[in-house]
This record gives sequence, C-alpha cells and structure tokens, in this order.
Amino acid sequence: MTAPMIWIFFLLLAFSAPIAYAMLGGVAAALWLDGKPMAVIAQRLYTPTQSFPMLAIPFFILAGNLMMSGRFGQYLVNIARLVVGNMKGGLGQVSIIGSVMFGGVSGSAVADASALGNALIPVQKQQGYPRGFAAAINSASSTVSVLIPPSIPLILYGLVSNVSIVDLFVAGILPGVLLGIGMFGAVWLVAHRRNLPRSPLEGGFAAFKGQIFAAIPALLMPVFVIGTLRFGVATPTEVSVMAVAYAFIVSGIIYRDLTAKGVWEALVDTAMMTGAVMFIIMASSTLQWVMTAEQVPQHLAAWVANSFSSPVAVIVMLNVVMLIVGAFLDLPAAVLLLGPLFVTIGQSIGLDPVQLGLMMVVNLAIGLYTPPVGTTLFISMGISGAKLGEAVRALLPFYLVALIVLGLISFVPALTIY
Repeated sequence: MTAPMIWIFFLLLAFSAPIAYAMLGGVAAALWLDGKPMAVIAQRLYTPTQSFPMLAIPFFILAGNLMMSGRFGQYLVNIARLVVGNMKGGLGQVSIIGSVMFGGVSGSAVADASALGNALIPVQKQQGYPRGFAAAINSASSTVSVLIPPSIPLILYGLVSNVSIVDLFVAGILPGVLLGIGMFGAVWLVAHRRNLPRSPLEGGFAAFKGQIFAAIPALLMPVFVIGTLRFGVATPTEVSVMAVAYAFIVSGIIYRDLTAKGVWEALVDTAMMTGAVMFIIMASSTLQWVMTAEQVPQHLAAWVANSFSSPVAVIVMLNVVMLIVGAFLDLPAAVLLLGPLFVTIGQSIGLDPVQLGLMMVVNLAIGLYTPPVGTTLFISMGISGAKLGEAVRALLPFYLVALIVLGLISFVPALTIY
C-alpha cells in the first residue's frame, strides 16, 4: 500500500498539485488498490481538528497580525536603525535585527519577509544596494522568525512528535540568536566589500525615544510567552489566547492605532493562514495513518540502523534528506511529513527529539530561500525586482552561515537541550 501512495504523491507534485491534494491523492490511491474503505480518509481528516493544542496556531497568528496592523512595524524599523543604522550597510543590518525582533511577534517567516521586505527593500535599492543582495538579505533573515518563540513550525513539530512545545520554544532561542549573529556578520562583510552606505536615523534617540518606549510592550511579547510557559502558569494554547488579549491591549490602549478595519483584516489574514496550515495538517494525518498501519517508521529505522555504522553518519543523512526535501516542500508540510518518521530514527540512535526538532526547522528554513520553491526568496524577488540568478549568488554567504549553525545544532547538543 505504501509504494503506490508514494508514487502517486510525487506524480501529483510533479504536476504542481498543492501539497495537501497530493497527499490525499496518494492515500486515496493506496486505499483503493488495497481494497480499504475511503471512509478512512474522512475519519483521519476530522481527527486532528479535535486537538486542543492545535488551537495555539490560529491564536498566535492572530496575535502577530493584530500587533502588526498598526504602527508597530515602523517602530521596529526605527529601533533597528537607531541601533545599527550607523554601520556600513546599515539598512541590511536593520533587516537582521528586525527579523529577530519581528520573530518574537509573528512566528512566521513568510509574514516577516512580506512586512519587512516591503518596508526596507525599496529604500535599500534607493541607497544603492544591488537588488539581488537586497532580496537575499530579506529572504534569508526572515527565516530567523521560525526559531524565535512563538514559532509556528516548532508548534507543528511538537504536535506531530509529542515533544513539549515549551522545551522547543526555549531551545529555539539560542540557535535563533546565533543565526541572526551569523547573518549580521555576513551583511557586515559584504557591506564593507561593496562600500554600502550608512543609514543612521535622523534625529537619533532624542527624536524617536517616544516610539522606542512605545515599542517596548510589543517587543516583550516573546518574554511574556516564554515566561508564562516556563513557569507553568498556562498551557501553550492558553498562552496563545492570552497573547491575543495582550495584542489587543498593546495595540488598542497603548498604541491606540487598532481600528475596526485593522481587526477585520487581521481576522481575515488569520483565517486564510490557518485554513492553509490546517488543510495540510488534516491531509498529513491521512498519510501518517497509512505509514503507521504499514509500520513505515519502524522499517525505516531498522534500515537506517543496518545501513549506517555510526550516529554521526545517521545525523548527516538526516540533514541531507531534510535539505533536499526543504527545497521542494513548504516548511509546514515538510515538518508534518518528516516529523513522525525522523523521530523514530532519532530515538534509535539516542538523538534528543528537541535537538532533532531544531535541526529539522533550521534545515527546512533554508529551503524557504532555496529554489525551486523558496517562499521567502520569491516574495523578496517580487519586491526587489531581482532575477533568480542575482538573488541566489547573493545568498551564498547566508547559506554558509545557516549550514554552520545547522552543524552546531546537530553536533553540539548543549545548544538545544536545557
């Protein structure tokens, strides 16, 4: 039953079918060929929608959308320019700092790439940044968002692997900071080589201190999320609801820029993003049912144990597979597809599931700015007008940084285990 499912799945992907439809098509073919009732699909589609922890996803998305519906995005850019704008290539560094701060609000690389890209890339081009480099900075730096809590991919991994979301959130902070520091260094080197301009914020702290102090409550959201979870005050789902209330208070009372139109747009965007993610989750549930019934994870783990002589070789193999898959599948779909399989393999070599989760998210995040699918890459290219070759050449230093951080996460457990 597994072989025809895999063939149909990849055949549909080759014809550009959406990932969820490809999963359902493969499962339907497998069930039909094996003489099993199609009612299984309906049952498995329904099952994941009844998960209480799954509610954290739409609420965290809504909290981020509400926070970014007003002036906070501009506050964030101004803070970053005040801190690093006086460096060479200052606007490039603003993208990195902005992504680290933005990740603690949105938890979505795609939202980060769109919001910061539209704010910064046009200005970068006006100041003489090559359009390929502007696209590269934005597409790579936005992926820091998937490590800084609250991270939607880490929530998905926690749900499919039965790993504590709290542990994943805490473990994601240091790798996210390391990735940001590495990309900061890459922009600094390129900026000096190309003599890119400085972009200090005119008026400095005196002119913008009001905005800076106003942005502090929003920037404290990740501290609020982690602190509440770490001290056991509430579950991740409960914290996500509290985050929405927090966003309403900050945007509605402190900033006073939350309008009825802004709330409506945030709700619509949240519904669309949640619908897309949930459809993939529901479809992957049917795929996981077939793989579990056929004991695919156990067979795969046994094959790996017999084919590779050391845990190091297994870890390298897992990373290579995830890098390849990430280049062709979007991050949420790849997490849902690979998570249950790789957790079993990881357990067979004693790999901590939290460490594996960080490895998986970093690997698949690289795919967000790698052709042919590269979501953040193509968003950034659309904003900058860069051609694919220009952007990919400019991305080479960022690929190197990401691979170095990935290697550290893979072979230095202390970075991800607390």
